[in-house]
This record gives sequence, structure tokens and C-alpha cells, in this order.
Amino acid sequence: MLDKTDDISVAADNWLVQFEDALASPDDVLLKPLFHPDSHWRDVLALTWNIQTVSRAFSILAELPAHAQRSAPRNFRIAADRAAPRRAMRAGTNAIEAIFRFETAVGRGHGIVRLIPDADDDNRLKAWTLLTALEELKGFEEQQGRTRPRGQAYSRDFRGPNWLDQRKASADYADRDPDVLVVGGGQAGLAIAARLKQLEIDALIVDREARVGDNWRKRYHALTLHNQVQVNHMPYMPFPPNWPVYIPKDKLANWFESYVDAMELNFWTGTEFAGGSYDEAQGHWRVELRRADGTTRMMQPRHVVMATGVSGIPNRPEIVGLKNFAGKVVHSSGYEDGEDWQGKRALVIGTGNSGHDIAQDLHSSGAEVTLVQRSSTLITNIEPSAQLAYAAYNEGTLEDNDLIATSMPLPLARRSHVLMTEQSKELDKPLLDGLVRAGFRLDFGEGGTGWQFKYLTRGGGYYFNVGCSDLVASGAIKLKQFSDIDTFVPEGARLKSGETIAADLIVLATGYRPQEELVKRLFGEAMADRVGPIWGFGDGQELRNMYTRTSQPGLWFIAGSLAQCRINSQYLALQVKAIEVGLLPRDVGPVAKLP
Repeated sequence: MLDKTDDISVAADNWLVQFEDALASPDDVLLKPLFHPDSHWRDVLALTWNIQTVSRAFSILAELPAHAQRSAPRNFRIAADRAAPRRAMRAGTNAIEAIFRFETAVGRGHGIVRLIPDADDDNRLKAWTLLTALEELKGFEEQQGRTRPRGQAYSRDFRGPNWLDQRKASADYADRDPDVLVVGGGQAGLAIAARLKQLEIDALIVDREARVGDNWRKRYHALTLHNQVQVNHMPYMPFPPNWPVYIPKDKLANWFESYVDAMELNFWTGTEFAGGSYDEAQGHWRVELRRADGTTRMMQPRHVVMATGVSGIPNRPEIVGLKNFAGKVVHSSGYEDGEDWQGKRALVIGTGNSGHDIAQDLHSSGAEVTLVQRSSTLITNIEPSAQLAYAAYNEGTLEDNDLIATSMPLPLARRSHVLMTEQSKELDKPLLDGLVRAGFRLDFGEGGTGWQFKYLTRGGGYYFNVGCSDLVASGAIKLKQFSDIDTFVPEGARLKSGETIAADLIVLATGYRPQEELVKRLFGEAMADRVGPIWGFGDGQELRNMYTRTSQPGLWFIAGSLAQCRINSQYLALQVKAIEVGLLPRDVGPVAKLP
């Protein structure tokens, strides 16, 4: 019995044995005692062909048996090559955590079970959280390690095309169209293209920039990543161990260029995706690509992956009187360097990461800077507070930590981030008190959930302090509230008090429009309505229309940090492969709607 042993490994192994037996049972009599009343089952494609979370034991018992009957999960075993079962504190709860392997009728997967005692059942150990995640499809495994390609097509054929000839022909698409068109060549586009290639799916990345990596290279001069290197590895090619903790933008951009070459990804630079339409009868797209040389190419891919990022179309709000300003107005996406503004005056409107970084860059270049706050903002020091969310990545393997991150259901993730936010508030108290004294309006996210949930729900509204907040607190960078501005005049901003803040430059650090507006622009209003909101959390406790099937067949979205794209690209690629080999139908929307 699970409640009769103190051995962690035995407890976890016993639960898995009983779980497998229960899934094979025709009713839920054996399954019911295994789940804590306040439990969560997160399935990532393995049993449901969906990415979803089911909460509470009675709901799990209502759904799991039917999915198990269809998918035939079996051979649940502790994963010998992963972290051993252990006690771990998750979301403030001490649990036994075990990583396991299993298989289904069509694939193999990994999972995590966390066991806690049920006080209402004699402290019997029961599942508090359960993850079942698909890792590979049987018969369609990635070719790597011992199964890597041998290169017979060119290695011993002295008369045929060599490797370089084949690479050029593959990237030219002179006589074929790709199976998948990936729009956007940042971390999202590279990650999904690399995953698809490993699954032998022909993918072409298109990006309007002239050089791979320009989407980072062309951003403002002082930019570095705000989370640490160990979190940000790309699929298959981790960063070298001597890389800095915080990666500079140009270093990352150059790595992207190397990544495309090393992973043999087909990438068309200087290519604008002009839009397209879906042929329901034929099951493919008809899209238009505009090349840098002025030519146009029509293609018919079966899938389009929008990897244009959360930050797509710059948000330029209608600001009363701004057209009266005689100086330069630039959106943060177009800001490059503060050196040209030495000795001049600048207003930066917006207090997220970009607004603070640009204000600090201008200040360090010798400009007189006023930061204008439009709404309350979450502030956290970049170290250690902002890195608390990634603490697990400082130990253990990347694969284990990615699985742990995947395993956390939304309700528990929220709880974890509330606890981390309270911890960061204590760590950052001197800074936060100084900001309040300077008139800065603080918040800590909805329900105190902190910066990461601000990112996941709205894509911004926070700042990782690397020095700008100290400058604001000390008065070195001035602070004004947007509500204090009456209008703009040629000389700058006129306040309601009658004072004028003189300016030569106004930077609009006002964020970006939601992704559904890009869908409307490229595919039309009807398709945008069909797809619906993108990003943010929906009723199913998952990011809406991200990494999973949308209501438009063949249209996918992937975005987020390097870590998010590394993790979720695997699951998006598996869904595409399942459709291509007939395991999933092509002509339906979200899998949750399948009969």
C-alpha cells in the first residue's frame, strides 16, 4: 500500500503500477483511490491529442477512462535516465515527485506524478498532479544519436551532387512547395522549423529582414536578454558553456545565423509574407511571398505557422495633440541608439521593459530624460527576484526542467507565482519604497501573480530593473504621470498645471497590437473571427490558440521566450506530423471538438 512505506521510489513505483492496472479496468473503481480530491491532470497530446488540464478528482475520473480506452496507455515505469523520485516543494506544497516513461498505441511519452497524503483517507498517498506528455510517434522517431542519417546520398557518390549541391537545391524550392511555411525567423520560427526537419517535414522559413537574426540585431543598442542563459537554449544546440549569463542581442542574432546553417534550415531572408487563403476542398493554402528582388512567388503549403512573436504590430495609440509636437516621434520598435541625443531632451512614454531600457540608454548617452507612466507597472530587480521563476534551471538537466515546467497546471502555477511575488517584494523593498516616494505607481499583477503572468496575459506591464528604477527613485531620470499631461505642443508636453516639459524626442514605448489584428490583415476578417483571440488564457486553462490546433485547419501559432519556444515547438511539430501521417484528421479545428 502506498501509505505503508516511507521509501519515495517504492511509493512512486507502486502508484504507477496501480495506475496502469486501473486504466485497464472497465470502470473507475481502481482509479478513484489514486487521485487526491484537489488534483490536476495535464495531458499534452499523449492521451487526448490535445493540450489541456483537467482539475479536481471527479472531473479527472469522468474524462480519463474514455481517453485511456482509446489511446491504450501502458508500460508505466520510473524513468531510469531522468532525475530519481524525490521530495520537492511545488506551489508551496511538499510532494513526492517522480518522472516516468510510458507508451500508447501510437507513441511514447514522459510524465510526472506528484504524490501527497490525503488527510481524509488515512493519509494515503495520492496523485496531486499528473502530467502525461507525448514525446515521439512510433515509426516516426527523430533521427539523431545512433539513428542519425548516414549521408549515403552524397558521401560515397563521386558523380552525383554533393552535400552543398543538395542544400542549395533544397533551399531554392525551384520545383516544389514546402509542406509547412513558417512566417517569422526569430526563436519561434527557428525552433519549430528545426523540430519539423527532425520529423522529416519540409519547412521553409520566410522573414522580411535582410539577414538571419536581424529581428534581434536591429533592436536598440543596449539590449540584452533579461533571463539567464541556462533557461534559453535552442532545441538540439545548447549555447556554449562559456557564454555570458545574460546574452547580448547581437550575440544571440549571430547564433541564430549559425543555427540556421548548422541545423540545415531552409530560410528565405528579404521575403515578405503578403497573405493567403485556405482551399478547403484541397486542404492546402495559397499564399503570396514577395522577394527582395521584386519578384513574387505563389506557394501552396499544407500548413502555415505564424511565428511572428507576441510583439508583432507596434501599438501607436491616438494621443491628443501629439501631432503638434515639432520634434521626432518614434515607437520603441524603431529606436536604435541614444548617442544622437546627447545634450538633448527626451520623453519616453511607457514604463515596461522597453520604456525603462530606452530611458536608461538615453540617460547614459547624456540626454535629459523624463519617463512618463501611463498605468501602474510591476517592478522587480533582475537579480535575484526576476530569476526566482527559473530557480529549477540552476540544477538538474534541461530536459528534466522543461518537463517540470510543462507539468505545472495553471492553478498551481498561479499559486507558485503569488509566493514568488511575495518573496520578491521583500527582496526589493528598498527599491520599491524609493519608487513610491518618487510618485511611481506600482502593481504586482492580477491577484499578486507577478511578472510572468503579466507576460502570459498581456505581453508586458513590467520591468526587470537593471538600473533604471534606481535612476527614477533618485530623480536622475524624471517621472511624470500621463494623466498630468494636458496636450502636446511644438516644444514638448504641456501639463495640466500649465508647465511645459520641453523635448526634442518622444519615444512611444506603448507596446504592440494583439496578434489577431495581424491575422485580420493577412487573411481577412472572417478568418480572424474564426480563429478568435490569440495569447492569454482561455477557458481550458491554456494559452489560447498557441502551440495547438486552431479553428482554422492548417493555421498554427507559436510565440514566446526562447524557453517557451524550445518546449512548445516539440508539441506543435508532433501535431503536424500526426496530421501528415493520418493519425489526426486535417479538416477539423481544435482536437477537443473531435467526437
